[in-house]
Amino acid sequence: MPSRRRAVISVWDKTGIIDLARALSRAGCELLSTSKTAQAIRDSGVPVTEISDYTGSPEILGGRVKTLHPRIAGGILTTRKDDTVDPIDFVVCNLYPFQDGVARGAGADELIELIDIGGVTLLRAAAKNWHYVTVVPHPRFYAQVAAALDSGAVISDAMRRTLAAEAFRIVAGYDAAIAAYFDRPVD
Repeated sequence: MPSRRRAVISVWDKTGIIDLARALSRAGCELLSTSKTAQAIRDSGVPVTEISDYTGSPEILGGRVKTLHPRIAGGILTTRKDDTVDPIDFVVCNLYPFQDGVARGAGADELIELIDIGGVTLLRAAAKNWHYVTVVPHPRFYAQVAAALDSGAVISDAMRRTLAAEAFRIVAGYDAAIAAYFDRPVD
């Protein structure tokens, strides 16, 4: 088991992310983040590595592909029995605001770009592997996770499982909103 834990942070809504990033860093986590989130974290003085630097693969397709990489997926999904994969212990992710785009009447081209693929993948992978990974799927959980980290507590199985269930609920609701949009008649 490596001595240093890792956290992937990829968020659209950056509310409260700096405080959580600080707590993760104080707890000894190496922070890996997507470009805009990494910049916000870096600007706050917290050390962070961009995911593209960690994986050795740049973001592609104008940012459409950032976190979809075997080193990220493998790190999240490892059961810690395979020492050839660097484990990722925390995934902090919230999704593109598709529902907000629908609510404000965004056009079809913008809505397509607001369908999150990498974020959903991160959340599902981390929630699936909740025995080993703490998924933090919404800013409303940041203070709770930060408090646990700052107290020196290990994130409990119960907390990881609760957060995993919430991640699946968020993804299910997100997918349902996208399906409802596609079910609407085409203008």
